Amino acid sequence: MTESSPDRSTRLLLLTLGLGVFAGALDLGVLSPALPALASAFGVVTGDLAWIFTLYLLVNIAAIAIVSTLADRYGRRRLYMLSIGIFTLGSAVTILAPSYGFFLLGRAIQAFGAGGLFPVATAAIGDVVPPSRRGAALGLIAATWGLAAVIGPVLGGALTHFLSWQWIFAANFPLAAIVLTLARRYVPARAPRARGPLDVAGLALLCFGLLALADGILSARVLMVAAGISLLGGFFLRERMTSNPVVPLSLFTSNQLAKTYALEISIGILEGSLFFIPTIIVATQHLNAAIAGLIATLGAATFVIVIPFSGRALDRVGSRDVLLAGTALTEIGLAIFALGFGSVALTLIAMIVAGMGFGALLGAPTRYIVINETGPSVRATAVGLLSQCLIIGQIIGTALAGGIIGSVRNEIEGYRFAYLAFCAVALLALVIASTLRGRGDERGAPLEEAAP
Repeated sequence: MTESSPDRSTRLLLLTLGLGVFAGALDLGVLSPALPALASAFGVVTGDLAWIFTLYLLVNIAAIAIVSTLADRYGRRRLYMLSIGIFTLGSAVTILAPSYGFFLLGRAIQAFGAGGLFPVATAAIGDVVPPSRRGAALGLIAATWGLAAVIGPVLGGALTHFLSWQWIFAANFPLAAIVLTLARRYVPARAPRARGPLDVAGLALLCFGLLALADGILSARVLMVAAGISLLGGFFLRERMTSNPVVPLSLFTSNQLAKTYALEISIGILEGSLFFIPTIIVATQHLNAAIAGLIATLGAATFVIVIPFSGRALDRVGSRDVLLAGTALTEIGLAIFALGFGSVALTLIAMIVAGMGFGALLGAPTRYIVINETGPSVRATAVGLLSQCLIIGQIIGTALAGGIIGSVRNEIEGYRFAYLAFCAVALLALVIASTLRGRGDERGAPLEEAAP
């Protein structure tokens, strides 16, 4: 990589990857406080603002498939730098947008760039960092993502109030310049997979299948969900026939990986529980939105504090024990909230306990399993698939809570039933985690792409 010592090179690699992930993650939370200003600037109604996040999510899930596949074929550095460049271009388009349509175009470009950052960063860690230190490295990268989620709304609110909403995106340019400079030197450039013909048809089936499935769940359209499942079925048939698959089907024959992907969907569903917490606090405790937001932020802050510790724990006790602790704490925290959200004290306890659980679940453990179970030639693809499972789970979780709350005549009881349903999902995740291999068995020979 460089003439510097391996330890220094690794530290600078982690800094480079962490800054890129931070930029992409900050882009999600920083915009929320600016929505009223955006509505006023572009003359759009509040309902149309949802497209800012919906479009971002849909493009993001397609970008993960494309970029992670290309990163295995053309190298981490090239795709990481390209992702940062596309993300920065999208920021420029949003700042200069003369209309809401152009602003959404900028958000779509940003989403495509951000979609490749986390999977490529995780794959690069798997390529460079020794197995004995991967947990700690993944924990640090995940902590930057969590930190961005916490400070994003605060930073976005301050920039919008004291300057203008455009300054939210202007901050991306110096950050991108630093990342590009460091990435050119410290991110590995070698392509781990031998270049064969890219299966464009398979990649198209995967992207459109994921888009249709995500859009169908978001909009509650059964036909679109069915279309997405059909396209994904066609994708798997296509992958069985081609000698250069986009996603090697060997990833699905590993019990450890299959369980990890199922667990990641469950974790994504549990993340959906976080969306409604401030609303429930306002409705049941009659507090104002600012205080409700601070209470919810307590859980996020706990999550950020715990992430680095859970990452280091991976290297000591293994992924199964960390995931068991995370799912158990999440289960307890959500149960306390479901049964006691009318009490400020119980809500505070629930936020801390659930925050500790999410800190153990998110970011590092499942990615630790995937990079240990896969070889360099399929690593970015395998991690990208994990990110897609998380997003699908998040969509399902939000739709699940919204559906339960809306179907119960008594709104308060609807909230309670929704969070008891999340408790059931946490119990399912606990069961799946208990079937994973222990620390002594999880560092076997990594799974490589099957030979054509």
